[in-house]
Amino acid sequence: MLAALEALRSEPGVPPFDIEVVDVDADPALEAKYDELVPVLADEEGGELCYYFLDAAKVREYLGSFK
Repeated sequence: MLAALEALRSEPGVPPFDIEVVDVDADPALEAKYDELVPVLADEEGGELCYYFLDAAKVREYLGSFK
């Protein structure tokens, strides 16, 4: 998913965004919350955008909400 996010970041028209990689297995609360749903893409407030694979359309829609 990280490679797909990096590719999305370089697409024309996609607003700039930061990526923070968090080791879910290193945090017992995150491990309990996400368990088998890794990798997971979450926003800054912890809202999940997608699991396993990048949902580029959903991420574009989310990023577009900040314009």
